[in-house]
Parts: sequence; structure tokens; C-alpha cells
Amino acid sequence: MTLTLPAELARQLTTGLLSFPVTHFDDQGAFDEIRYRDHLAWQADFDVAGLFAAGGTGEGFSLTSQEIDEVVRSAVHEVGSRVPVIAPATGGTAQATAQASAAQHAGAAGILLMPPYLTEASQAGLIAHISAVCQVTDLGVIVYSRANAVLEDDTVAELAERNPNLIGLKDGVGDIERMTRTYAKVGDRLIYIGGLPTAETFALPLLQLGVNTYSSAIYNFVPHFALRFFGAVRAQDKDSVYGMINDFIIPYVDIRNRARGYAVSIVKAGLTAVGRDGGRVRPPLTDLTIEEREELAALIEKINRPS
Repeated sequence: MTLTLPAELARQLTTGLLSFPVTHFDDQGAFDEIRYRDHLAWQADFDVAGLFAAGGTGEGFSLTSQEIDEVVRSAVHEVGSRVPVIAPATGGTAQATAQASAAQHAGAAGILLMPPYLTEASQAGLIAHISAVCQVTDLGVIVYSRANAVLEDDTVAELAERNPNLIGLKDGVGDIERMTRTYAKVGDRLIYIGGLPTAETFALPLLQLGVNTYSSAIYNFVPHFALRFFGAVRAQDKDSVYGMINDFIIPYVDIRNRARGYAVSIVKAGLTAVGRDGGRVRPPLTDLTIEEREELAALIEKINRPS
């Protein structure tokens, strides 16, 4: 399989919305490849710029390295010729570098480097960790700044200078000053991806800071709405953006905020609500209650109703 050059991947990812599909499990909690591949084929039927396998919405944190490899290979085989597939690298440095190498062998187009597991780290330690992953692969790497791996502007600048294949920063913090400092210092050397839960809420304000695309979880189950929303953001159509935020995003977020971990659970429930069987989440996440699922289904029906 032909290697996707980092610069080409960066260019591609900025052309449209980014898909972060759920990972399907069977009744015993094992990876369900058939349902997963069917879902990816449906996701790739729409106009998206990249597909991130086993990311946060895909419960990558609950998958073993072997399962991540299986999920990535399934995604590459199913849709890799149509949409760039970005694989995760998770955990500590040894695990993350091994997963990055495996992803390149599996034919992935790039890497999303997740925060290290559990432990806090200094900025110098994060530079060493991120650089180690960049150095074991020829693929473009996007680093996810959130949780215990929040990157300061000087850190991002040093990483970009050290690592030519570092192509992007995904922001999961939403600190306007930090993003302003980072963009002012690094500019268009990197691409910037919105990565806060329900990223649509922040998409229009962050557009001014160079964050011109984002990870859409709702694209999993309402792709037409998600793409219409993205188009309104790109056009800076404030009336349309805030109309859709009032009609769907805010009540959706209200359900999501009722329990920790619902940012993933609500997406699988949304898939089931539209007749595509998202299935259950793995522990330690919990599924929506029956009442919450009914409330979500009514909300989805409202926005899908012909105007």
C-alpha cells in the first residue's frame, strides 16, 4: 500500500469534516468486525475528509493493542481506498511507539497520538514522548492536547521544529489564550483540529483561531445534519449555526452531561435510534437509560423531520 505523505494528509484533512466512528462490540463485548465495517462503509459514503479509527469515540482507551490493530486493519481494508484512515497511538511511550509502527504496517494514513495513560508529565517529558512516536514512523502525526498532556505554545513550537512529520494539533482543552498563543507562534506549520466533546458547540468561535475542522461524533448517526452544520461554520453563517445549536446541539449536550462517559454512550444510542444498532459501550462506560434513549430518539426525529 502506498504511503500517504504527511504534507498530503495535512492538506486532505483540512478540506472537510472529520469522522470519529464508534467501535462495535458483540453481546460478549468482543470486537464485532462485520458491524463495524458496515458502519464505516456507510460513513465513507458521505463527503468527509478523514476517518479516525479507534479514537475516543471509538473507545480506543478500552481496546488492547491487538484489538486496535484489528480495528485499524478492518478500517483500512473497508474504506482506506476512499478516505484516509488515521490510527491511534495510546498509553506510555513504549506502547505508543509500538502502535504507531503497527499502524504504518497496517496501511494507515496517519497517527493520532493520545495522551499518556494516568501519569502527569512535564512539558519536557511530553516533548520526549511525542518525539519518540514521530521518530518511529514515516506517517503524519497529530497530537491530542488534553487531560494529562496539555501542550503549551512553546512546547508545540519546539515539537514542530524537531519533528517534520508532526502535522497537527488536536485541541481538547478550549483555552482561548493558549490556542491564540500557539497559533501566533506556530501559524500554518500545523493543522488545528477541534477535539472538545461535541465539538460543534465550539466550532464557530475556534474557526478564528485557525481551527478549521473538528472531530464530529454526531456524524456517526446524523451525517446529513453534521455536514450541513459544518458547511454553515465554514461559511460563517451565524444564524444557521446558532439555529442548529438551539434546535439540536444544546439539548443533545444536556443529555450527554447527565453522566460521565456519556460523550461516547450517547453516540451509540444515536446510532440505534436511527436503526443502525450502535450496541453497548464497554465498562467503565455506561449506557444511556431507557428514558434518555427515548428523549434522544425524539430529538433526532425532530431534526430529521422534513421542513
